[in-house]
Amino acid sequence: MRGYFAVGVEGISKPRNVGSLFRSAHAFGASFVFAVAPKVNVREIYQSDTSDTAKHLPLYQYPSIEEMQMPKNIKLVGVELTDDAIDLPSFRHPERAAYIMGPERGNLSDEMLERCDFTLKIPTKFCINVGIAGAIVLYDRQLSRGRWAERPVRAGGPTTQLAPHVHGKQLIRTKEK
Repeated sequence: MRGYFAVGVEGISKPRNVGSLFRSAHAFGASFVFAVAPKVNVREIYQSDTSDTAKHLPLYQYPSIEEMQMPKNIKLVGVELTDDAIDLPSFRHPERAAYIMGPERGNLSDEMLERCDFTLKIPTKFCINVGIAGAIVLYDRQLSRGRWAERPVRAGGPTTQLAPHVHGKQLIRTKEK
C-alpha cells in the first residue's frame, strides 16, 4: 500500500483508551502517533498498549494545537460525529493522512476541526470508544487503499487468488511546451 498515515488524539483523559488506539495504529502500520493537549501522562498507555507502540514508532506530544506540527503535504482528518462530516463508507482516504480523534465524553475542539482538511464520521447511532473508532477507521483505510481479491457473490472467501502485480514498461515523462 502506498503512502503513510499517523493517528493522534486531542484532549484525551483515559490512558487505556489511548493505549488501545495506539496499539491499533501500530498493528495497522502507522508511521507515527501523536497527542495534542493530553489531560493525562501519555506514558501511562503501557497498561493497555501491549505492543509497546512508543518503543517502535515516534510518539509526538504537543501542548496545544498551535504547536502541533505535521509533515508537509499530509492531510489532517478529524474523526467526529458532526452533521457535515463525510460518512466513512463514502470517504476516500488520502495517500498521506493524520487521523485525529477527540476526547472521551467530548468532541474535537472547534480549533482542531478548523485545522482539519476533512472530517469523517463512522455511521453509528452514538459515539463509540476512541480505540474502537480508530480501529474501524484504520481497517477501512486498509480495505479501501490495499490490494485484495474480489469478494465472492456467495458467503465465504474468494474462490480465485489475486493475480500478482505486474510492473509495466518504463514511462518517461517530458514537459509539454
